[in-house]
Amino acid sequence: MSRDLLTVEEGATLVETAAAMNARQVGAVLVLRQGRLVGILTERDILRAAATGELTGNAGAWMTPHPETVDADETAQHAGVIMIHGGFRHLPVLDGETPVGIVSIRDLMRNVLEDVSPRGV
Repeated sequence: MSRDLLTVEEGATLVETAAAMNARQVGAVLVLRQGRLVGILTERDILRAAATGELTGNAGAWMTPHPETVDADETAQHAGVIMIHGGFRHLPVLDGETPVGIVSIRDLMRNVLEDVSPRGV
């Protein structure tokens, strides 16, 4: 899980948000309203907006509202099950109602493969 969260307010423009994601080299951003999680915006959402020519919109218009989340005390396995069954690659982690992290498929794969050498060496 990454605790170094990238967040934006729902009124942030898609261009601002995409630039922040690019600068941080992340595939998702948590969208907040007054510090509370209201959505998640991913690379796929920005691509969808670009495909329609709507890059002048804001994060709130293109985010996935009320995303699935996992509690901070849940296991990596539980997070993985939610992500696989939901068909998404990023999962916000909450402590109560406060965003404290985000789990990605890459994080889960690192956990599963941490002791495996890439070439069997």
